[in-house]
Amino acid sequence: MTSIDPGATGLLRLAPSILSADFGALALAVEGVDAQTDWLHVDVMDGHFVPNVTIGPPVVASLRKYSGRFFDCHLMMSEPGRYLEAFAQAGADGCTVHVEVGATRSLIDDAHALGLRVGLAANPDTPFDRVAPFLDAIDLLLLMTVFPGFGGQSFMVDVMDKVVSARREVDANSLAVDIEVDGGIDVATAPVAVRAGANVLVAGSAIFSRPEPLAAAARLRDAAQAARP
Repeated sequence: MTSIDPGATGLLRLAPSILSADFGALALAVEGVDAQTDWLHVDVMDGHFVPNVTIGPPVVASLRKYSGRFFDCHLMMSEPGRYLEAFAQAGADGCTVHVEVGATRSLIDDAHALGLRVGLAANPDTPFDRVAPFLDAIDLLLLMTVFPGFGGQSFMVDVMDKVVSARREVDANSLAVDIEVDGGIDVATAPVAVRAGANVLVAGSAIFSRPEPLAAAARLRDAAQAARP
C-alpha cells in the first residue's frame, strides 16, 4: 500500500473509473487523464455480488507503477474480507465494501487495521438507515446512483434524497466523511449530485468513452465546480 494522502475531507474530487477505459491499454488510459484525476476509481466485481467480473489485486499492482494517485477501490464482492489484505498489498489506498454483504463492523475494523481508508457503499434501493449507524467509523460513503455491475447506465435521481440525508448527518456531527456518487455521472448530472451534497464524483463513460478523455474530464470538473455552494 502507498502512503498517498487522499486530501482534506469534503473537497471536490474527480475519480475517473477505469471500468470504462480500454483494458488493452489501461496504463496509457490512466496516464492520459492524470492531470484531471484526484482519485482513481477501481471497480472490482466478483461475478457473484454483481453479474459481472472485472479485475483483482494483480491489476491494481500493475497500475500502481503508472499512477501516483489515490487508488479508490470499490469492492463489489460477496466476501470482500478475504481480499482486503491482498488489495492493500497491491497498492490500494482505500477500499469500499457494500453494506448489503453484512458483517459491516468487522469489515470496517479489518480494513482500518490494514491501514486502508475505509468506504461503505449502498445500492440505490438500500435505505439510508442501513449505513447511518456506521458514519462515525468510516472515511467515505458511496451512494450508488445506478445498480452496480455494468458501466454506462442512467443516473438515478431518486438517490439524491439519500445524498441530502448523508450530507446533513455528516455536517451536523462534524464527521470527516467524504460522500461519493457513482453511476451515470456526466456534465448534466454531476451538478445535481454536487448540489445534493456529494463531493467525490466517479465517472467512467463520461470520460473514457469520449474522443478526448482529458478534455471530457476537465469539462466534468468545471460543471461540478460551478455547482459548489
